[in-house]
Amino acid sequence: MTITGVPEGRPADEDAARGVQDALRDRVVRDEAGPPPGVGPVTGIDVAYDDERGVVAAAAVVLDGVTLDVVEEATAVGEVAFPYVPGLLAFREIPAVVGALEALTTDPGLVVCDGYGLAHPRRFGLASHLGVLTGLPTMGVAKNPFVFSHGELGARRGSAVALLDGDEEVGRALRTQDGVKPVYVSVGHRISLDNACAHALSLTPRYRVPETTRRADRLCRDALAELVGDTVSVRPRPGT
Repeated sequence: MTITGVPEGRPADEDAARGVQDALRDRVVRDEAGPPPGVGPVTGIDVAYDDERGVVAAAAVVLDGVTLDVVEEATAVGEVAFPYVPGLLAFREIPAVVGALEALTTDPGLVVCDGYGLAHPRRFGLASHLGVLTGLPTMGVAKNPFVFSHGELGARRGSAVALLDGDEEVGRALRTQDGVKPVYVSVGHRISLDNACAHALSLTPRYRVPETTRRADRLCRDALAELVGDTVSVRPRPGT
């Protein structure tokens, strides 16, 4: 387990954090297809908090893209580095997430975030932020659509419909299993939306949520429990 510190130069307040988003947003690469689904490594990242103690745990789990078997796991824990502000959660999570990724000895390949990329009010959610900082191809798969809407979605696995902000497609609602609630897929960095949706389906052979997220969620919760004890208070993550 890696122990991370509060990063130097962290934004002092909300205005400064939004300024960082503005400065980095134009560095998102949108014209690459990204790695093909079903081959190579793919890495899930997730984060858990104990707000009472002010600590955060991040997990990175590398899966084989063909078998979805675990190749490598890493965790990092540290102090929460920024207050809870919807739309700015990346600033709370990035130090620990980067610490977990840097602890890996395996090429992470595509990184799948439990959250948003371009499907974010400022077009710079966790997946985009992480992609720009690391240079890795990234995508977001969220459980809720945050502030955006979509039209009627078919009931069968693979059905998809644009997630819209006005007339702009910022992601897609995607049905990963017949008759279950959709997930919300968006580009992070260095991947196309079509390819991101194909990866989401490849990673959900049995469950609604990608295997990358399921494995990382369990691991970060275990890491947090190891750090602070069995009783933890995990804040819901409505959007990053």
